[in-house]
Amino acid sequence: MIKVGVVGATGYTGVELLRLLVPHPEVEITAVTSRKEAGSRVDSLFPSLRGYLDICFTDPAEASLGDCDIVFFATPNGTAMKMVPALLESGARVIDLAADFRIRDVETWSDWYGLEHACPGLLNEAVYGLPEINRSAIADARLVANPGCYPTATTLGFLPLVMQQGLVDRNHLIADCKSGVSGAGRKAQVATLFSEADENFKAYGVAGHRHLPEIRQTLEACVGDPVGLTFVPHLIPMIRGIHSTLYTRLQDKSVDLQALFEDYYADEPFVDVLPEGGLPETRSVRGGNVCRIAVHRPQGADTVVVLSVIDNLVKGAAGQAVQNMNIMFGFDERLGLAQPALLP
Repeated sequence: MIKVGVVGATGYTGVELLRLLVPHPEVEITAVTSRKEAGSRVDSLFPSLRGYLDICFTDPAEASLGDCDIVFFATPNGTAMKMVPALLESGARVIDLAADFRIRDVETWSDWYGLEHACPGLLNEAVYGLPEINRSAIADARLVANPGCYPTATTLGFLPLVMQQGLVDRNHLIADCKSGVSGAGRKAQVATLFSEADENFKAYGVAGHRHLPEIRQTLEACVGDPVGLTFVPHLIPMIRGIHSTLYTRLQDKSVDLQALFEDYYADEPFVDVLPEGGLPETRSVRGGNVCRIAVHRPQGADTVVVLSVIDNLVKGAAGQAVQNMNIMFGFDERLGLAQPALLP
């Protein structure tokens, strides 16, 4: 049994993390922090947790986070980096669900996030927490940078194609991605008000989105060469889910793409490659820690289309964080995450 602390658990990612942790057989949640909600019961803010979590929010300055075996940060960007060095010094391990440790180059991080990094010396130590590429490093890590939701769906969709030398044109990768409104967080903002987001569909961040350098960094680290990526995110009127439609140009037409994807992910417990002709739906992954993928070659031509869907709050955030925790502590990777998706 490990002692777990969750910092900043008042948003959608935080409550999703708590939902997954409370039934976990190897976890004892000993601290849940919030400055604003300090002193109030967690289940008063999140009634869905009534009967599952009998604990009050505490101020992070007063919480005994250093006594935890692992601390999750479900906080805005720029928060974890101020607290992580002391926690690591105390012996706690850390998983940051925000972006503080995802980008290795400190100048690139500052350019995209508009902040000065508080502990740049930890950027090279932090392990990027995509288990499908970094499982062994995650197992030994003190600090894990949990991937973003768009990067998870996009990277897993592209990997089998870019990892094979000469199969596709790595300089022309296109990611056309759509996300439900929960991806924008729980804070009040005009763009995600019901009357603004409902019955509407729009692109954003076309000139540049902060997940672009994260995706590019990950793919380039895997293949060892630069890649050219165009990434366009969209907001769609649903609560959960990401659908990434990925395009690239095939250079070797002799490869069986269906077999390539099935073989590449044959041993991955949370990547499901659909049969040939499959069309993954976001509702098929709602509440589940799975990335569901299909690969297509329309009209047998030289364009490859990959369809990749995840629940942005689970495999795109909290579920992947629990998966990383399981790996770090030697638990079965599927522990606490084996439930099927919700339908309808």
